[in-house]
Amino acid sequence: MDRNSVDWKGYWPASPTPFKENGEIDFTLLGLLIDSYLNLGMHGIFINGTTGEWFSQTHEERKEVAAFVLDRVAGRIPVVVGVTTFTAKESIKLGEHAISVGAAGICSSAPAYSKTLPDETFAYFEDLGKGVPAPTMIYNWPYGTSIEIEGDLARRLADLENVVAIKDSTGNVDQFFATAKALIKDVRIFGNFMTPSNLDFMTEFGGDGTIGGGSIFGAADPQYWENYWAGNLEPVRAHANRNLKLLEALWEPGGWRGKWGGYQSQLKAIMAIMGAPGGTVRRPRLAITDSQSLEKIRSILIEFDIPVVK
Repeated sequence: MDRNSVDWKGYWPASPTPFKENGEIDFTLLGLLIDSYLNLGMHGIFINGTTGEWFSQTHEERKEVAAFVLDRVAGRIPVVVGVTTFTAKESIKLGEHAISVGAAGICSSAPAYSKTLPDETFAYFEDLGKGVPAPTMIYNWPYGTSIEIEGDLARRLADLENVVAIKDSTGNVDQFFATAKALIKDVRIFGNFMTPSNLDFMTEFGGDGTIGGGSIFGAADPQYWENYWAGNLEPVRAHANRNLKLLEALWEPGGWRGKWGGYQSQLKAIMAIMGAPGGTVRRPRLAITDSQSLEKIRSILIEFDIPVVK
């Protein structure tokens, strides 16, 4: 397999998992959220990733979420399921289930917590590929793993049989560019190509898509890519500028957390202000309840002409 084995491209929301106040998964809201992504013209969906709070779910819950979303999407767009755990053995079980219920592929970061060395990281993905011979996306998430997948390690992983894409969420722009240049001919590159400097890079060297936390701008996010593919670059650049300013207003550098709470907590606060079906977070994340923080978030959304509920 290689980049040509899949048609993954464009804007994919990394879907939150809505929870109720009592901690249960809110499948009613999850269904409404997936329906909204389909109606907004998203090009794919990534579930059970960092935004989806995989870390606070049991394996059975993650399987339930995967099966529910795959049934709801019904093959209309590709769905990739996150299978990150502490060991390849555990991830293989989640991956086997994901493929059995219709996932287009699986995605994993390096194993959580253990801070694997390069050969150990490679062995994890090698074992995962042997256990789940399906299209696989590597997730470079240094903030969550303390590992930067770069250089020789990135090259070795891209050469594995089932690896077709990399979701590069590094906060190091130079590293992002270096990895994209090195691997673009072999695997699909997903990253934040939706800022002015990264758009310039993509125009020169290529790039396949962005997997963003939810989609605050809605239909404008997939439209960015439709315009780019059509060569209609004026609205593309305008959206890239707008997106950069919103990122700077809401998130810490690198996008790893919000300015008023954990990443998932702030995203769900934003969704609530917008009237989107996001539900609440599950511990260890805590909801943002401070009225001044919520009012600041609301004022930023209004400033960017993003609809909010009264």
